[in-house]
Amino acid sequence: MTDREPPAWHGTTILCVRKAGRVAMAGDGQVSMGQTVMKSNARKVRRIGNGSIIAGFAGATADAFTLFERLEAKLEAHPSQLARACVELAKDWRTDRYLRRLEAMMAVADGNVSLLLSGNGDVLEPEDGIIAIGSGGSYALAAARALIDRDDMDAEAIARRSLAIAAEICVYTNDKIIVEAL
Repeated sequence: MTDREPPAWHGTTILCVRKAGRVAMAGDGQVSMGQTVMKSNARKVRRIGNGSIIAGFAGATADAFTLFERLEAKLEAHPSQLARACVELAKDWRTDRYLRRLEAMMAVADGNVSLLLSGNGDVLEPEDGIIAIGSGGSYALAAARALIDRDDMDAEAIARRSLAIAAEICVYTNDKIIVEAL
């Protein structure tokens, strides 16, 4: 990093868990700039598409909001077709000169499918129903995979506990967890 470059923003862990016909998405609230926590209660998980879809983002906040708006527009053009709307967004993201510069990833889910979207044009559906992105994503993913077969935990409980575990390990993840579930 040179003196002119601003410190990198870090601090997102998003986890999506699908189990027994339910889906839950959890996100922590930490936003860090360099080694400083700038905000501890950011909302990185939200409902879109008239409340029938949950989405979470990792990356630059302004870029994520741009992607949320673009995804909402694609959902209006393709109602009740989350996968198609995501593919259309990924095409634009990959080919549009402005969108190509966006630095973010998204996890989205409805009652039927969970998808990971990236600026490389990826639209991926995990085979195990678990998606994790962001600084603490690998920790949350490992915890969720370890907990997924527990009969006493539903999707929301697994998402909460997995993010709490990630917060104990990753310095860019905190325990101010927001969960949305369908």
